[in-house]
Amino acid sequence: MLDVRRLNIFKEVIAHGSFSAAADALDYSQSAVSQAIQTLEGEAGVALIDRARGGVRPTAAGAALAGHIGGILAQLEAAEDEIAAIVAGRGGHLRTASFPTAGSSLMPGAIAGFRSSHPGVEVSLAEGEPEEIAPRLRAGEFDLALLFEFEGVGEHLTTGLRRFELFDDPLHLALPADHPLAAREKAPRLEDLREESWVQTSASSPCARHVVRSCIAAGFEPRVSFESDDYQTVQGLVAAGVGVALIPQLALPGSGSREDIVVRPLAPGSPVRKVFAATPRAAAATAAVATMLDVLRREARIRSRPPGGGREATP
Repeated sequence: MLDVRRLNIFKEVIAHGSFSAAADALDYSQSAVSQAIQTLEGEAGVALIDRARGGVRPTAAGAALAGHIGGILAQLEAAEDEIAAIVAGRGGHLRTASFPTAGSSLMPGAIAGFRSSHPGVEVSLAEGEPEEIAPRLRAGEFDLALLFEFEGVGEHLTTGLRRFELFDDPLHLALPADHPLAAREKAPRLEDLREESWVQTSASSPCARHVVRSCIAAGFEPRVSFESDDYQTVQGLVAAGVGVALIPQLALPGSGSREDIVVRPLAPGSPVRKVFAATPRAAAATAAVATMLDVLRREARIRSRPPGGGREATP
């Protein structure tokens, strides 16, 4: 591998026609210039300079090398400039990923906020469940991802990653508007729902698995009648009266959007998933990632407010 510093010295020697003139231009000693050229010739395995009494001139191999040096040094300078722009957040590509409910509710505002302050940075977004995204994040496919883990469930998604807590996202009970538990003053418990039909996401999803875990802990296995990974469909099925569901707060619509379901917290407490951002350890040092983390924290403060979806039961 040819050394870049010695390539630059070689370029100056050819340009000035002598070791002494190149030394003056570079503010090196003449012996340092001569030694650098000798070392470069050793790296190349061939003489690069014809040392004549009237000055120096490149050999055929030296002339071939000289023809490439300008492009090599220019490309290196461009690479250094691009790296500096990425580190400073002026350019580059920020590759993000998210689980679906945060992808539809949290990330659009975060991306818009980020782009307003970093217009030179390209942003991309991929979507998937946390257990799919986390290995790809560790492998360097993404710079930042939104993930979640359920409280009390050690899934160890962030092994080898940096974790930045954002907010708690409870799973609230969604009931048809005319359900007997919808207007009951006392908060419902999971045990009250053992005879119900359930609507949930696909059985392999983290949320569905946790719903089953929670119900089993309450003494029964839920009778799942309908599955959909679209929470709008889940809410529609609940509104139609064909089942009940536990729905993450992030997936609930804004206040007043649905009057045909009632959303209630569970007693003694709704299951909670911990939402957080994660990065490969090196990526967190870049300005773009740091800015996106700040934007996500701001969005999280807005999105983690109490749910407004559906009608909340009033005693």
